Amino acid sequence: MRIAVVTAATNTIPRFRIDMIDEFIRRGAEVVVFGDEPENSWGAFFTDHGVSYFSYRVSRNGINPASDLGTLKELRSLFMKLKPDKVFTYQAKPNIYGAIAAHQAGIGDVYAMMGGLGSVFRATDFKSRIIGVIAGMEYRAALRCSKAVFFQNKEDAELFLSHGLVAQDKVVMTRGSGVNLNQYPVRPLPEINSFLFVGRLVKGKGVFDYLEAARMVKKRYPHAEFHLVGPYDTNPTALKPEELRPYIMDKTVAYHGEQRNVQPFLEASSCFVLPSYYGEGTPKSALEAMATGRPLIVADAVGCREVVRNGENGFLVPPKSPAAIAEAMKRLIEDRELRYRMAEKSRLLAEGLFDVTKVNNTICETMGI
Repeated sequence: MRIAVVTAATNTIPRFRIDMIDEFIRRGAEVVVFGDEPENSWGAFFTDHGVSYFSYRVSRNGINPASDLGTLKELRSLFMKLKPDKVFTYQAKPNIYGAIAAHQAGIGDVYAMMGGLGSVFRATDFKSRIIGVIAGMEYRAALRCSKAVFFQNKEDAELFLSHGLVAQDKVVMTRGSGVNLNQYPVRPLPEINSFLFVGRLVKGKGVFDYLEAARMVKKRYPHAEFHLVGPYDTNPTALKPEELRPYIMDKTVAYHGEQRNVQPFLEASSCFVLPSYYGEGTPKSALEAMATGRPLIVADAVGCREVVRNGENGFLVPPKSPAAIAEAMKRLIEDRELRYRMAEKSRLLAEGLFDVTKVNNTICETMGI
């Protein structure tokens, strides 16, 4: 059995999909990956995992008919050449054009994983609403070609169902992408109060709110530490270097740039903060923090609320509220026993709900692997 895994961002495979791919292989499948980066950039990594890798052209963002038609043709050509028995897609462009291309190539066993939908279907500005209408039409056509569609939170599933984009009998729920509990073992909490944000530096991820909250807390607790990990972004709402500089200069926050391995930063932190109202699936970074045994402060928003039992393993705070974030931070600083209780609960939830083995079992059973 040959399975094609299709992504629009090859660099997400190691963190988000390699455990699933390894499980496919363990169950006897041959795996090929289609991604956006050159084949010579990833040959060694995929060879080590027993996977064949093929690149194709895809634009991750926006709607460009000429470019997207080229993506469709390249994927169809790869499917016809390699003749996979099953196809697993994730991210918007692969979910749409991968499913249609597979259908055109005569492949009926297609499965899509819906991650975070961002603001496409929930934004109210005119441009986003137009993009949402177009994306809705494309999804409706594409998901007819899929045998099952995995959703990471109920709100996204309900949104697609209410818009008639997917049939009820195709919906399968998963607990995000899961987290590898062996790769992220529980670690002791440091005695220092150290807060960590990991994510793209865009407004919807709550990075501005995190920075403002850090500044508020620093005034009362100058020894508290605040760390920021993540890349700058081309998104129009992205944080610019000149906007971050004042927070670095006055020692409000330490910026560590983009990191391939966030584990050392998680282990050095006493709390993970992600006040994202972007429209997450189930944030992987939060699952990794839970597995490490860290309290969480996240926005009470789609996707994020999946990872926190309010008052048990962390706090849900209103979106776009630096003051609420700061208040939650202060509670954790002032109550050592609370920190430790929430840290323990986070690990228990990671083990009970978000173990990647359980998530991959759901995927494999649905796909008949």
